[in-house]
Amino acid sequence: MTSRIPRDSRLRLVRPRPLAAAPRAVNQRRPRRPAPRPPEGTPAPAELAGMARTGLAGPVRVARWADAALGPGRDGATGDGKATLSDATAERAAADLGLSAAQVRADWDTARLAGLVEVHGDDARPGWRLRAWNRDDSAVLRGWVALFDAWSLACPEPAGHEPAAVAEVVSAMPQVLSFLQLSAGPVPVEQLLDLLQQRVTELRTERCEVSYEAGAERPAGSPGPADPAPAADAPLEPLLDWALGALASVGALTYGDGQATLTPLGSWAVWVKLEQICVAAQSPAGNIEQSAENMLRGCAQLRPNAARAEYRAWLAARTVGGAVTELIDAARGEDALLRGLAFEALRVVGAPAEPDVRAVVDEPALRPYALLWLAEHDGVDPEDAHEALTREEATWLWVDTAAAVADHGEAPMLVRHLEAAVQPTVPQLLDEVRAVGHPRTVQVLVALAAAHPDPALAKAVRRAAFQVHTGG
Repeated sequence: MTSRIPRDSRLRLVRPRPLAAAPRAVNQRRPRRPAPRPPEGTPAPAELAGMARTGLAGPVRVARWADAALGPGRDGATGDGKATLSDATAERAAADLGLSAAQVRADWDTARLAGLVEVHGDDARPGWRLRAWNRDDSAVLRGWVALFDAWSLACPEPAGHEPAAVAEVVSAMPQVLSFLQLSAGPVPVEQLLDLLQQRVTELRTERCEVSYEAGAERPAGSPGPADPAPAADAPLEPLLDWALGALASVGALTYGDGQATLTPLGSWAVWVKLEQICVAAQSPAGNIEQSAENMLRGCAQLRPNAARAEYRAWLAARTVGGAVTELIDAARGEDALLRGLAFEALRVVGAPAEPDVRAVVDEPALRPYALLWLAEHDGVDPEDAHEALTREEATWLWVDTAAAVADHGEAPMLVRHLEAAVQPTVPQLLDEVRAVGHPRTVQVLVALAAAHPDPALAKAVRRAAFQVHTGG
């Protein structure tokens, strides 16, 4: 009797797609929201990118100098491991570029905020945006938006103000910027100051920091005369002046002669932020208020572009550090689909997520996903990122993705997932799947055997599942 199992069941090889099939395997009949259009008069993306390139020409120049002069194996960029240029490095750059040391330091700080250069310990390396700067308008705009988001770090706040008062102004500025965007023209600073005072009062009221007149009855436990809220009497005029000056320094607005006006880039960026909030608010699942796990489950039913919009909106409502921690915790769960989606969301986060992603490289369940993320972050083409994985890691990822398809997809999708295997034959695939030790191996093989239309191949897969189950 001869076996009906083909001796060389060759698979058509395709590049592994770790995210796989799982997101496509679920129902995709949800109606798509029409692509939003920016306000009338907003320049085209290519024109906006040109403005960003012009505004960031100095930081790009310093970043390119750092790429050439401070790469691995060369002298360190910093002296304290905190991304601050050492005096010697600043003077060296100033001499090479014909700038003052102060200008070099300012451009260096801006380049870091825009993601053009990254510092690891005493070593500097170019960010992925610098690599794509001349050819990718979207990378340029994302870099400028990163700088816009970090406007409060671009200029030091004025001395002599309580940190709580500074934090209140930073928290209130989105409303001020929204008002500027809706006004679509110059706005007197006095009007902006009134709006800022109203918003700060709202913030203090939300924290129950309400002032009481002398002789008025105080609720039990409220601050008395000896312990007032530290920021309650802080003057807001100098802090508004600082905020508008900082936003002007990053190119978001023009400020002078007692009025402020958003630049085309600033108006577009504020519109993008408002649109992200609107997308989340209109989501049937209400993803902006969900935990990372529930948000990812809601996004599993969306097409890739719609899911990325949801990720951006969800991230916009949270601090970067907290959001990244939530996503990685969700990836550690038992649901392989959430693991893949969590790393898709981390791709939207970009450079700020790198330290946390590197920290999980040694966790077996997350290692393949983390290595692919890091390879793409370092500029490797996503189609070639799988080369960062060993054969064993790629096999583990194949099983994990198959588990996601088995749990959330359809049988034909699981059969097609065979094409993503790195092994050239089915017997080799089964041998290596058995050896890799994935906890879902048995369930994946049983599901694949039940789904595959070839009786001989299905029989071989069932036999492999039985051998894994019995330890044979």
